[in-house]
Order: sequence, then C-alpha cells, then structure tokens
Amino acid sequence: MKTGIIGLPQVGKTSLFKILTKAKLDEHGYSNSRDAHLGVARVPDERLDKLSALYSPKKTTYASVEFVDVAAIGQEALKDTSFLANLRNVDALVHVLRTFENDSVPHVGEIDPVRDAKNVEIDLMVSDLGQIEKRIERVEKDMKKGKTADLEREHALLLRSKESIENEQPLRELEMTPEEKKLIKGFMFLSQKPILYVLNINESTTLGDDLDAAVAKYKMDELASRPNAGATAICGKVEAELAEMEDDEAAEFLEGYGLHESGLVRLIRKSYELLGLISFFTAGEDECRAWTIPAGAKAPQGAGAIHTDLEHHFIRAETIRWDALLEAGSEAAARSKGTLRLEGKEYVVRDGDVMHIRHSG
Repeated sequence: MKTGIIGLPQVGKTSLFKILTKAKLDEHGYSNSRDAHLGVARVPDERLDKLSALYSPKKTTYASVEFVDVAAIGQEALKDTSFLANLRNVDALVHVLRTFENDSVPHVGEIDPVRDAKNVEIDLMVSDLGQIEKRIERVEKDMKKGKTADLEREHALLLRSKESIENEQPLRELEMTPEEKKLIKGFMFLSQKPILYVLNINESTTLGDDLDAAVAKYKMDELASRPNAGATAICGKVEAELAEMEDDEAAEFLEGYGLHESGLVRLIRKSYELLGLISFFTAGEDECRAWTIPAGAKAPQGAGAIHTDLEHHFIRAETIRWDALLEAGSEAAARSKGTLRLEGKEYVVRDGDVMHIRHSG
C-alpha cells in the first residue's frame, strides 16, 4: 500500500512523515522543492506482538505502508509533471490539516480545516478536469474516424466524470461499476483516490478526549462521512516525543495523556479501513508475520500474498483466530479442541486469522 501525504504549508505534514517512517530529513528549503520523500512505516499490531510472545520466533515481521511526502500542494505545484507523477502513483491520500495554534509557525489567515480541505479538493478536481477534457477531445476525434463500443463507453464515462467535477463532486464519490473503474484506472485521477483527513491538534492535558472529539469539534464530520473518505486526529508534538521513546516509556507517557494507543496507530488503522484492507498472520518458530490483503479475499488469494506458487498449488488452509490460538496455548491444543480448522478455496479470510497453507507445490 502506498499513501501520499498532502497538505498546505506549515501544517505538520513533513513532521508526520518523519515520525511515521523514522526518516532523517533536512527540511531547509524543502517547502519550495517539487521533490518527494519516500519512506516505509511499520504497521503496529498488538495481535502479532502476542503471537510472537507465544512462539518466540527467530524473526517477527510486521506489515508495512509506503508513504510519499510531497511539497506543499496548490495549483502551481499541480502543474509540475514530477509532482503530479508522485501523487498519481499512490493508492490513497492523507491530507494533514492544521488546527494547532503556534505563533512561531506562521499561518495565512484564520485556522479553518474545513476551508483548507475544500480548497485543496478543488485543486485536485481542477487538475483532473484538465486531464478529462484533453482525453474527451482525443476520444471524440477517434470516434469520428470510427465508433467502437469501447470508445463509446469511455466517452460516456468521461462525460459523467466531467459533470461530476463541474458540480464540485470529487470522482471518489461518483458511482462506478467495477468495469468502469477498470476503464479509467490508468488515468490515476487525484480526486478519485480515497482520502483520510488528519487533524493536527494542540497538545493538552486532556489529549485523549480531545483526539476523540476533534473531528466533530472542527466540523469535519460531513466531509469524513462521504464515500471513500474518513478522518482522524493526531497531536504532532506529542507523536514526535513518542517517536524518540522506548516502548515501556512510551506506554507510560501515553497513559499520562489518557491514551491507550498513539495517534499514528489510529491513523494507520483508519487507512486500512479506508482502503478495505485486513491482516492475517503466519506463525511458527522461524517467523511470525503479518500479511495485508483486501477484505473479502479468499484463502487462495491469501496464500498468493505469501508466494504466487502457494496460490497456484493451494489445497487447504489450516485456520484459527489469533485470540483462539492464544487461549488454547498451542496449535496442538487448539487442534484437540477443534478450534483449528481446515478451510477450502471458498473460505473468505477474516481479519486476525492465523493460517498455515497446505499446497501441492
């Protein structure tokens, strides 16, 4: 999964990227650059931690998310070919919105995350509209030479997309069949990408409650409730401090703010929900590992995430819920209790399943 981090200047976007990916960046002059930063973030998973404690494996491998941090967004930036290419090649967008007050960090005008979110959305849609209009012109020229069913389908969909944007409706909200989505997938429209709004809020002694209330407080509910959109909140200042701590120290630090998890854990979980992703596990003495697959995937697809040969030669999947395995204490005990099951090709993998793949390869 690749996620693009976007935002206006001075919102904490690059700071969030550094916290997520542990990247060491020199931000001097970065706001004027069109270059992108690439980094990988480990996906924290308490379930995997507990499985590792049970098996004591030689290696524990977490799922990961690739993040792309681009310079501050705007109409000028969106005219830059390399800037556009970096954004078009992501699966989803994280839009960081400033709500924190800090006189030493300048901000143009009143702090208003709803306004900022809508302004950036318009920039994305304007970029898509230019691309759509050029493609419509090309398709209409081709149709004059000879109409085909494929050209007519594409032309109709492009006209619908154009109308949607002209009505200020991003393409992620436009209903499309799977065939239609496939038809325009290659254009990688920016306003079609799922978007997670991330409010960067002030530090406070009641941070846990403030994070929970932030989306409603800053009136982001309506935007977050739209199709393929969501919202969460972090406190960048606190997250930066957490990033420098060991696990035990971090847990105590979080407790002092009334938190049981960091904002980054919440952010990544929300990203998974937005993209319709789940995790399953493989566990043993050599390695305990998390694997990411689309929700609704069947057992052979899960096997394919491990290795393509396992999907081709799939026979059965030995399956158990992670918590049921922990309760049993071992696979042997789970097998004797009947909670370790054999599932076939039609089994839909559930989030938190532990699977061993039987294959003929």
